[in-house]
Order: sequence, then C-alpha cells, then structure tokens
Amino acid sequence: MSAEDYLALERRSETRNEYLDGTNFAMTGASRRHNLLAGNVYTAFRTQLRSHGCEVYVSDMRVKVSVTGLYTYPDVVVVCGEPQFEDAEVDTLLNPKVVVEILSKTTEDYDRGTKFVHYRTLPSLTEYLLVSQDQIHVEHYLRESGGWLLTETGRREDVIELPSVGARLALAEIYDGVL
Repeated sequence: MSAEDYLALERRSETRNEYLDGTNFAMTGASRRHNLLAGNVYTAFRTQLRSHGCEVYVSDMRVKVSVTGLYTYPDVVVVCGEPQFEDAEVDTLLNPKVVVEILSKTTEDYDRGTKFVHYRTLPSLTEYLLVSQDQIHVEHYLRESGGWLLTETGRREDVIELPSVGARLALAEIYDGVL
C-alpha cells in the first residue's frame, strides 16, 4: 500500500491505523487510565500554552515522520509557531515540538524503542515524554546538542520542566484522579 492509499483509506476509516513501509497497523483502544492521563496532560499543556503561540492536540492528530515515512498518532502533541501539515487536509502534522506517549503493556517496548528511533529524526522534536499508567513515573527526554538527555521522576510532588515550550508538568496534575 502506498502512503497516498493509506491516507485516503485512513481519512475514511472509523478506526485509526499507523503506517510504515507499505503496511498499516491497527491501533487498539485505550484504557480508562490511558484516557485520563492523556486528558490530564493535554489540559495542563493547554492551560499553560494557550497564550504562547502553541497548539496542543490529543490522540487524533496524525504525525508524519517524513524521514522514515512513519505515520502515527501520539497521545499528546505540542507544536509551537506555525504548524506544518502534509497537505490541504490539515490532519497530518509534520513539526511537533513535544510528543507524549502514555505507556501500556502492549505499546511500551515500541514507544521506548522503535517509535522513539523514528521520532528522533524529526528536526522539530525537542522533548519526548513517556508516562506510565501503572505507577507514578514519567521519563522525560530532552534534545541537547549531541543527543538526548533522560530524566526520570516518580514522586507525586515532582514537577517536570519543559524548557522548549516554557511549560511545567506537575506529576500530581498528570496523575490526578488516576493513581
């Protein structure tokens, strides 16, 4: 299947699929915790960034990793400045600044491994967050010259600083009503 065929099919589909190298992969439904966490992260970003020239999207904004050809649906995406889209449909973002994935048992290895390898090729991406849904734990990757710096935190009173967008995420806020 070509990328053009995938997009045509995906735009008519009631389910979401990722795409890479001619194959589309069905995405499974998310758990209650997953949805609550994504909503909490979205709300925290939206509240802080609405006046900073940034847009925040939750789960249905497709992102294309142009270098590798991956089309994917991150759980939360932040773009600052002018969003760039693949075409006039304005449904496939090309320049995310921050990507957040909520980890699940079925996607954890993929989100940490192969998917992050793809994301790292995005020149616009400066921060990547992996949020556990089974315990209070967030992994924060920050792009620095020469590589990615990992910071992990797992206490409710901790706060994650996201310098690329000027935001702060309190773990108490992320996990509010969840754990």
